[in-house]
Amino acid sequence: MSESKPESAPVLNPRVTWEGCSVLLDINDGDRLVFARLSAGSNLKIGNKTYSLQPLIGCPFGSLFQVESGKGKPYLSRFVPPTEENNVQDEGGCQLQEESRDNRAIIDNNQAQSLTGEDIDAMRSQGATGNEIVDALIANSATFEKKTQFSQEKYRIKKQKKYAPRLLLRRPFSRSIREAYFKKYPARIGFLRVDALSLLLSMANVTANSDVLVVDMVGGLVTGAVAERLGGTGSVCSTYL
Repeated sequence: MSESKPESAPVLNPRVTWEGCSVLLDINDGDRLVFARLSAGSNLKIGNKTYSLQPLIGCPFGSLFQVESGKGKPYLSRFVPPTEENNVQDEGGCQLQEESRDNRAIIDNNQAQSLTGEDIDAMRSQGATGNEIVDALIANSATFEKKTQFSQEKYRIKKQKKYAPRLLLRRPFSRSIREAYFKKYPARIGFLRVDALSLLLSMANVTANSDVLVVDMVGGLVTGAVAERLGGTGSVCSTYL
């Protein structure tokens, strides 16, 4: 007589997102932090445009995405940063070239850029990507070559954040959750810094198989950090006034 075994639920990989999971979205290297729940119909608004979060499902945490316009509706595309090549250059020549540049002679009168907004809209309608628009802005700038290397990189990052914003897919740990709330709603977590939270857990000797009593008045952040450190063992009792 055969026995029917219950079907086991599929094992989810904690390193990869799945439909219905909560994630932390880091937009433009910390300029904006957003909590979201991934689903086929979930959207994210960046600037004045809305993007679907469906491409993020099934991707590993830590993946980087970039906004792509194209000819159709704008979307989020997986982005892999290019590897830096080891170009051997004459350090003395580079230093002399850098010393010859000086930003004091540059006059900011909004006339250095010959590319207009209509030209950028035309490039987007023709399917130009954000990186191509940034390269076109640099090529049509009359003062870009006169700037120092630091100013050039600052200009490039500023245009990249505007025309080709990037999004980092992060897993909501206690550290990243604290970082997001401290940036936007610091009063809700009692202005708790990460070093203070780490010191609190260490001084309380929170380890695996511990029984911990927590008085939490910061929205459950300390309780979540304790449960995260227990790692599925022990128990935690959370109280509040």
